[in-house]
Amino acid sequence: MKKIILLLFALHAMVSYSQTDEENLKEIYKQALTNGKSYQWLDYLSNQIGGRLSGSLQAELAVQWGKKELEKLGLDKVWLQEVMVPKWVRGAKEYAFIESSKKQTTNVNICALGGSVATNPLGLKAKVIEIQNFEELEKLGEEQIKGKIVFYNRPMQEDLISTFNAYGGCVNQRYQGAVEAQKYGAVGVIVRSMTLRLDDFPHTGSMTYDNLPLEKRIPAAAISTNDAELLSTSLQLDADLEFYFKQSCSQFRDVLSYNVIGEITGSEFPKEYMVIGGHLDSWDLGDGSHDDGAGVVQSMEVLRLLKASGITPKRSIRVVLFMNEENGLRGGKKYAEEAKRKGENHVFALESDAGGFTPRGFSFDCSDANFNQVLSWKPLFKPYLIHYFEKGGSGADVGPLKTDNNVLAGLRPDSQRYFDHHHAATDTFDAVNKRELELGAATMASLVYLFDTYGTNPLPKQSAVKN
Repeated sequence: MKKIILLLFALHAMVSYSQTDEENLKEIYKQALTNGKSYQWLDYLSNQIGGRLSGSLQAELAVQWGKKELEKLGLDKVWLQEVMVPKWVRGAKEYAFIESSKKQTTNVNICALGGSVATNPLGLKAKVIEIQNFEELEKLGEEQIKGKIVFYNRPMQEDLISTFNAYGGCVNQRYQGAVEAQKYGAVGVIVRSMTLRLDDFPHTGSMTYDNLPLEKRIPAAAISTNDAELLSTSLQLDADLEFYFKQSCSQFRDVLSYNVIGEITGSEFPKEYMVIGGHLDSWDLGDGSHDDGAGVVQSMEVLRLLKASGITPKRSIRVVLFMNEENGLRGGKKYAEEAKRKGENHVFALESDAGGFTPRGFSFDCSDANFNQVLSWKPLFKPYLIHYFEKGGSGADVGPLKTDNNVLAGLRPDSQRYFDHHHAATDTFDAVNKRELELGAATMASLVYLFDTYGTNPLPKQSAVKN
């Protein structure tokens, strides 16, 4: 009997789609490319609202906009889910320079890291010590670090094809650098920006002080890659140079914000939920078009594309515009917490948070059986040049929904240009290509359609029906 079941699974893996599926995917892509809304939505979100830091007026405007646009789609339900979020304000533009031992100064480009404390109102000036990692920091110890600014200068690894792997290999110096440096008496931290490109744009991002009392917290800023190179070379020529920087950021009490949620209720299995989402908040230096305005509008477009393609979902499909992914993940945690409290069965979740570039495929956090089902769908995606289907991570906001039985997925666009824009002033609407954005939305809608049609059980199920 066991052999028969295994044989059925194997046969299903070879023929787990139909001619109807091919036609539906073709219609989804056609609708996205000829009648899409994602680029128009992103234009408004980026250029009329702008950067949407959690707790800001722009974030609140984005919530109101998201709810209004979802209501226009004629969904079965649209609502706001309350979530308390941190409110950190950058303040006046940061200022910094390198001062040689001969008192010659050179201005450099910096930005405060998200969550950092301010410098003294007059600024901070101290000698600099350059390091590559926390192990080096420990070896140098308090004797060589106390009273200095620690300059973390470990670059992203250039020979890694996945730029996300390169980012993961050095982001700890940004996130934990201040905590580690203050242990040895450092008075401030400067971190090389997380990008493979050499330019003059510093990249911000979240950092932590863990549970340090306020009086022990030291200011932390990112420096552009060009200026990181300059500072490193200058230190080799003049070890006694000093670095000056001034920033006036402030941390306030948590404020009320919202996740924005829209739902098409399932026609057959309304208590089985499928989620598509991106995060509505962004950093404040640019307008957050790639990170993650693209993911927001693509997720909204998924529901519109299903309706426009005449597909009636069997399961309840929700779009969730998460708040506060960038500096707290409060929205993702709140949504999962409420889902658990209500006993909701989330069978599938898909996140887009890797930019609006050309889609390559997906990564999946799921069982082998579900992954084999995904692999059986690869021929459906071949005409659209979607080839990347790998097991791996999904997304920060949908991660808290993970169970032993469900499927989490992340859209994987081409990653080579993403960190040119990530968390920087270059993350703007003009950096997003309309066709690439629309292809990503269609690719997401196609995967959602297939999981809705066949479920997360690897046995075949009836195709979704046309209106």
